[in-house]
Amino acid sequence: MTALLEVNDMAMTFPLAGSKKVQAVNGVSFTLDKGETLSLVGESGSGKTTIGRCVLGLIEATGGTVTFAGERMGGRRTIRSPSLRGRLQLVFQEPAESLDPRVRIGRTIAEPLVGLKLSRADRDKRVFEIIRRVGLSESVLDLFPAELSAGQQQRVGIGRAIVTRPELIVLDEPTSALDPTARAEIIDLLIRLQGELETAYLFISHDLSTVRYLSHRVAVLYLGMVVEEGFADELFAKPRHPYSIGLLSSVLLPDPKLKGKPKIELKGEIPSPIDLPRGCFLASRCPFADDHTRSNMPPVSIVDRGHMVRCFKHKQIAEMDYTSDTFSAFQAETERLLSEGVENN
Repeated sequence: MTALLEVNDMAMTFPLAGSKKVQAVNGVSFTLDKGETLSLVGESGSGKTTIGRCVLGLIEATGGTVTFAGERMGGRRTIRSPSLRGRLQLVFQEPAESLDPRVRIGRTIAEPLVGLKLSRADRDKRVFEIIRRVGLSESVLDLFPAELSAGQQQRVGIGRAIVTRPELIVLDEPTSALDPTARAEIIDLLIRLQGELETAYLFISHDLSTVRYLSHRVAVLYLGMVVEEGFADELFAKPRHPYSIGLLSSVLLPDPKLKGKPKIELKGEIPSPIDLPRGCFLASRCPFADDHTRSNMPPVSIVDRGHMVRCFKHKQIAEMDYTSDTFSAFQAETERLLSEGVENN
């Protein structure tokens, strides 16, 4: 079966004064199937949002290819293509900033339908359908964004994204601005909508607890390169890259009685994306690095079904007890918040 989205060897550089360039994305490749969630995780500056913008055609990658539903995409012609109109959508990080404060909610949700040339009656019918799907009452359609809570605003943002019945939605940190209860409700909403609509999600986040709960597969990014990718359950249970383990080690456990597994602490400065090192990008911060690692870029190694890693030491790491079995606590906490929300409503 052909993947819905194929990204092959994507590169993105941004020019600076003189001849210098920021190397934001470095040879990223992945696929995404219909109804699947692939999460991109990593520290700020790892290239997550840039990849999402390139996929949507908001900016044009300087290298590689992006193919959606068999059609080659690139730059702003992606947005203008009649055959792709409405099939790709975006949910923003800050719900309040992504909604026009002077436009009522009903018009906000209906706006993407204008380009699809639906009649006014059909647009109104679709808006009423969507407002119910995202768990809001029809009374909010006449309100302005400032009259809604952050969680309600993000439901509006999701409604605006799904109103065109897209096949792919890029979700850029959609829960980071929300309190724990609202975050749990939005996660539950996204899972439910995906089951109903079979929409694929490219989920961008640094919140590993949310990623673990929502994702089918996870790609770990460091300085614009995928250093590990695999099924979410496997990657969280048995990470093979020091950077992945470092990210997992930094997660605060919700239950103080839980004791985490041995950790890897990543010390030192992150290399500049203007002048990347010749060898492994993580070598300056990695406790396993040696002269060979500092001089050579690790190749892609397939360690298991659907699980790849870029690390010379992945076999040595696999023999150590760097598992991460504490995310069941996050799942239990999310389910508790959801159940409390249902009881209070």
